[in-house]
Formats: sequence, C-alpha cells, structure tokens
Amino acid sequence: MATIESVNILLAEIFNERSLISAILSNPRKTQPLQKINVRPILIKDEPFYQFTEFRDNQALHSNLKADECIKNLQEHLPDFKQLMLYTNATDYQILISKKQSVTILKKPSSKCPLALSHNRKKEYLLADNKPIPFLVELGVMSPEGKIHAQKMDKFRQINRFLEMVDDILPDLNKDKPIHIVDFGCGKSYLTFALYYYLKVMKGLKLTLTGLDLKKDVIDKCNQLAKKLCYSDLSFSVGDINQHQEKRHVDMVISLHACDTATDAALEKAVRWESEVILCVPCCQHELFGQVKNEALEPLLKHGILKERFAALATDAARAQLLEALGYRVQVLEFIDMEHTPKNLLLRAVRNKKQNINQDALKKYFEFKKSLNIDHSLERRFAKDFE
Repeated sequence: MATIESVNILLAEIFNERSLISAILSNPRKTQPLQKINVRPILIKDEPFYQFTEFRDNQALHSNLKADECIKNLQEHLPDFKQLMLYTNATDYQILISKKQSVTILKKPSSKCPLALSHNRKKEYLLADNKPIPFLVELGVMSPEGKIHAQKMDKFRQINRFLEMVDDILPDLNKDKPIHIVDFGCGKSYLTFALYYYLKVMKGLKLTLTGLDLKKDVIDKCNQLAKKLCYSDLSFSVGDINQHQEKRHVDMVISLHACDTATDAALEKAVRWESEVILCVPCCQHELFGQVKNEALEPLLKHGILKERFAALATDAARAQLLEALGYRVQVLEFIDMEHTPKNLLLRAVRNKKQNINQDALKKYFEFKKSLNIDHSLERRFAKDFE
C-alpha cells in the first residue's frame, strides 16, 4: 500500500520528464462545489504550460500554470478526491485514495496518444468546415466547395456551439423510440436544420422535428428547403406558442430568442409535456425591469442601463430556479461569445426521472422573489402546482 507521498514523487517525475498527456482528478470525497480537475500540457509562445481546469458549479474555470504550480495545486486537492488518473506517454496510472489517505496505484500500458500542444490549435467542429454540407450551402453559410463564407463564420461557430450543447444531453434521451422535438420561434431555422442534420444524418437517430413560428413567409421557405433537402421528418408550421398543442410526447423543446414572456410560454409547454430536455435562449427580458426593487441595491438600480442588465439576469435566474423547483437539473451556459451578441445565455434543463416539486428549490425561489420584489410570469403559470 502506497502513501500520498508516493503520489507526490510520481507527479514530480512525470512533470519533470514532461511525459504527461492528461490528468483527471475526480470522484470528490464529499459534497463540494469543486467536482473535477482536468490537466493537459499546452504551449504558449513556444513555452510549456499546463492548462488547469476546475469544474465548479457547472462552470469550467481555466488557468495556465507552470509545472511546479500545477504539481502544487494537484497535491493540495488530492485529499478531497478518491481518484487521480495520470495518462503518460508510456503508462496509465489509476491512483485510488482511501478515506484514511492510503493509496493504491494501478498501472497499465499507455492508452492515449500525445495531443498537439499548441494553445492556438485549429478548432475541431462537430460540423466540419472543409467539406460541403447541403443545408449550410443552401442557407448561404458555406460555399458549394465546403468553405465557410467569412461573413458567416460567427453563425457557423454558433451552430457548432449549439450542437455541442445538444451532444452533451443525448444520454438523457430515450433512443429506443423516435425522438420528437419541437422548436418554438424557429425563425430562419439555421439551428433547426443543423439539429436535424446532426441527429438524423450524422448520428442516425430516429426523430421527428417540428419548427413553429408566427411568420408565414419564413415558414413557407423553411418547408420548401426541407423538401429540397429530402428531410422528410422535418416540418414547419405557422402558430403561436400559447395555442400550440401536441398529440404525441415531446422529448425535447427548444426556444431560441422567443421575446420576453413568450419564453415562459415555451417553458410551460415543455414542463407540462414532461419533456426530457429543454434548451432555451431567452430574449428581451423586459418583464421584471419595472418590478425589481431593493433598497440595498439602489446604487445599481438607479442607473437605467445597469438596472436593465440586472433585471435580465434576475429574470433568467428566476427561470432557472423555477425549473429546478419543477423537477429539472438546470445549467446556465454561454451560448456564444459576448462580443458577438449580448443575448448569449442558454438555459439547459434535463428532467429528473421523478417529476416532483423540489421544495428546497422552491423555497429558495421565494426568498429570491421576496428580496427583489418580483412576480415572475413562469411562477404565475405554475401557481396552482406550487400550492
């Protein structure tokens, strides 16, 4: 049986030899904000560094450290975790740490290939940017030769970022039957077509996808394109979120940039349908601007532009908390870089297996509500359920 000191010596050897491919510190010993740590070597201006990534509260926090700093940080966190995986050029080490800090070190031949170290290496997208993809060509994002048009690169990145978020939740969907997806406020449907292509064409999943929007001319164009591309399980309809009804179970609901409380209408539909997954990018969060009030926050709230931004964040925080109260696991993620659009937050909610009211989450919401003097649209829609 080894000791923590044995692990410290091993870390020093691996980092001194610069043989590390990656390290993963996981399985926390107790409930704590820090859930996992990843380490990988990188080069910054031809100097060796290690990207040290902490996963805290559904966020990934990156820092670039020298070898000695990285070793020190790993050593400090070792007692809080049960397992450390070290992947090197020659050997994989699985290090198990007991409650009494005794250590078991298991070895096997290396299972990973060294990664390119450049910090600025070419981004690998889920949708390739070097071969023609029919729907991207038709929507003017890509040339017939597969080259992304310069003025559409931000849109291409946004599409891929969205698909990455979808890819993360695929294990939460029941793929033993056709997956039914509804996209509220689909607009020109860049992301709707991307989602269909990724799940149906690339992943080979059985699915039906329905896009809904109020603009008939936009819906007509989308249906024409779906027909041209032979996307037989993709359809678009003119309709209002509040009045829309579904005769079959909806597995995933998408609502991207539905204006103000239309977002809450989409969320209500998703929860009522017991959808496994909700992906929502709120827009134009005006409802709470005239409501939010707190004397302690007066230095912030007396400035219109600050109040507007705060009210928008408070609106989405309330939505996230209410979804938790309604039985969902919720993450608030950055949808696209702030430099491209201020409407860059995505709420990703995955339904818990038992759809019960989470009383602790509901209590926290009402405390939040009271502190800001707010009355949220989504809360009103579920008032009877909360009783």
